[in-house]
Amino acid sequence: MHDLSLSVNRRPLLSDIHLEIESGKVTVLLGPNGAGKSTLLHCIAGEMKHEGELRLLGRLREHWNKRELARRLAVLPQQSSLMFPFLAHEVVAMGRIPHDTLNQENQRIVETCMQQANVWHLRDAAYPRLSGGEKQRVHFARVLAQLAGEHGQQLLLLDEPTSALDLGQQHSLLKEARLLAAGGTAVLVIVHDLNLAARYGDRLVLMQDGRISCTGTPEQVLTPDRVEQHFGYRTQLLQSPDGHAVLM
Repeated sequence: MHDLSLSVNRRPLLSDIHLEIESGKVTVLLGPNGAGKSTLLHCIAGEMKHEGELRLLGRLREHWNKRELARRLAVLPQQSSLMFPFLAHEVVAMGRIPHDTLNQENQRIVETCMQQANVWHLRDAAYPRLSGGEKQRVHFARVLAQLAGEHGQQLLLLDEPTSALDLGQQHSLLKEARLLAAGGTAVLVIVHDLNLAARYGDRLVLMQDGRISCTGTPEQVLTPDRVEQHFGYRTQLLQSPDGHAVLM
């Protein structure tokens, strides 16, 4: 994206955004509340009108056919308003709607993706009765199913996908995101936990007041001075035994 900006009622929400989300990498959006992270993700997803140039997978967004784009771009929102009494596996199967694959193949993909998201045991559970974390994992399985089996470049947008998850499930989900990236998918994820960002992000993008203030590796971005400047809290940057950056 190049020179992307967005204003609502003359109030600037995003200004002068220049960003490339690279295939094969996990890019993490960071910043304090109100920095513009979710707004930027909504713009990329096509949910908010903006000024400036936005290309998805090398093509201007407005030049994409909606069905074709839905096979290349999947979005996991912060919350879902889905209230109908679907079963969990039916929600995941919604991710297969843009595809022309046979029903038997779709069923195989749904099962595989639910296992990857650790929700296969919930396949016949009523979606509205699931906990917040279970719903989040079901929708993660849905976006996995949406991208499954498609050749060519793909983009996955995850808006705070770990917000309702316990510790083990947070790491499990982000490990799956890294596996997708290892297969060539461009992954953009918003998280608030700086240690999760440092552990799973190939590239961090730090935002403040609707602008990108810094990009780079975890070690380059999460310096004590910069974290204090953006989040109002002094930290120390260490290294774990397995080589990951850790904030204390």
